[in-house]
This record gives sequence, C-alpha cells and structure tokens, in this order.
Amino acid sequence: ILSEPMRTSLGQPVIVENVTGASGTIGVARAVRAAPDGYTVSIGNWPSHVVNGAIYTLPYDIRTDFEPVARLPSNPYVVVARKDLPATDLKGLVAWLRANPDKATEGTAGPGSGQHVSGIYFQDVTKTRFQFVPYRAGSAEIMRDLVAGHIDLTFDQAITALPHVRNGGVKAYAVTSNKRLAAAPDIPTVDEAGAPGVYISTWYGLWVPKGTPPEAIRKLTIAAMDALADPTVRQRLTDLGQEIPPPEQQTAEALAAHQKAEIEKWWPLIKAANIKAE
Repeated sequence: ILSEPMRTSLGQPVIVENVTGASGTIGVARAVRAAPDGYTVSIGNWPSHVVNGAIYTLPYDIRTDFEPVARLPSNPYVVVARKDLPATDLKGLVAWLRANPDKATEGTAGPGSGQHVSGIYFQDVTKTRFQFVPYRAGSAEIMRDLVAGHIDLTFDQAITALPHVRNGGVKAYAVTSNKRLAAAPDIPTVDEAGAPGVYISTWYGLWVPKGTPPEAIRKLTIAAMDALADPTVRQRLTDLGQEIPPPEQQTAEALAAHQKAEIEKWWPLIKAANIKAE
C-alpha cells in the first residue's frame, strides 16, 4: 500500500521483500546486517520490535541496533467470541469469565503471539482466568474454530476479525483502542464497554540499520509521511480497520518514543508471565 506512493516521493523503485519466520526475527536480523546506506529499510511492528525482545534471545538489540524512520498505522484488536456465548456485552463477558474461572478457552497463535499476550493482559486487568489454546496455523484457524464454537473467545487484529463480525460468524464486544474504528463504528471501545485503558494494538514502523546517515533517514521519513497523507492510501488503510496516527506522531522521534513506551509497558508483563518462544 505504501511502496508505490513512496516510490513517487523518492524518485526510485521501492522493492518489497517478505522475509518470514520466527515471528519476524529472521527478517529483522537480516536488516540489521545490511549496509547503513538508506537503501535497506525494515518494516516492523509490535511483535518484532517489542514482544520478541522479551521472549527470544536475539542476535541484535531492538532498542539500539536500529534508527527509527517513521511510525505507520496501527491495527487495534477486537475482543470477539463465539456467537452463542451468553454474554451480550463486555461487562457481561467479564462477569461470565469470573463465574467460570479457568473453564473458558481463548485461541492463540502460540506463546508470545498477539492473542496470547493480549489474553494475559486482559486477565490481569479484569481479574479473570481462562485457558489458552494454541494454533500453529494462526488467526485463520483460530477464527474457523471460533465460528464453529470450538473455543470461546480470542483477541485479534481488526483486519482479521471484522469480516467474521460482519457476516455474523462471531460477536464483537469491544475494540482495544480509545476511539471507535471508522470501519466498524458500531463496536464500542474498551473504555465505553467497561474495561478502560485496555489498549492493545499491532502497530507498525519503519527502521534502518544503526549508522544510516541522518539525511537519508530524513528523506525516508518524508516519503513515508507523504504516503500516509495520500487520500487513496488513507482510505485503503481505514477500510482495513487500521488507525493512522496524526502527522506529529508519524515522525522518527515519535516512533522512538512510542517504541520505548511500549517496551516499558509490555516487557514486565511478558517476563512476569514467563512467556518463552517455542
């Protein structure tokens, strides 16, 4: 979505290479070894540049081995459940979970996944307890079993959850943000629904290897911000359930501050829960 408008701004092709594996650590490790010349840019997110630092022993330091470029949109999570679960709203869900401790099941993509970390956070805040059911195939398999009623609930990104909410396959209780989604304005925020401050989002950013010249970083920042200002790009991202930060929160400095705050929020929770990658 961003590569084409960034190409126009930079005046040269932007080639996207998808490097998968180990929750993004393989791709990030490759990026950190690249020449710091401004021609290799890593797109990362909450798992790759926050969570992984607490659950993996990494050959790099996500806090010091990269230079921030720009903060990109975020994908809030939606609290969803099987459609025949008795609770009709989030307060009712919390009450039901408290009345049935350790009996409900949440689908996750495994230890340290977004669903898993979100579930632990939700339990801590709401004083509830439920079981985690890991799925190797991730969100698609989780949603399939949630629709079928084999598990009770999950926390997943809006981009994944909303299609199933819209077709009536699952019920949505809240979006884990402080504002409603433009793509689903009927779903209340956690603040409105009774779990204030339970904010969870897979946010994205651009980074370059440490030592990249400041002028190269500046050009990349401008290109990313120009792309996020494009009306067509903004509409596509909004339709996917993503939240676009205002311009003052898109800068390299804003990304650095946001990543630092997220590490301070999530690392203690993850380490206290003794989550380790499998």
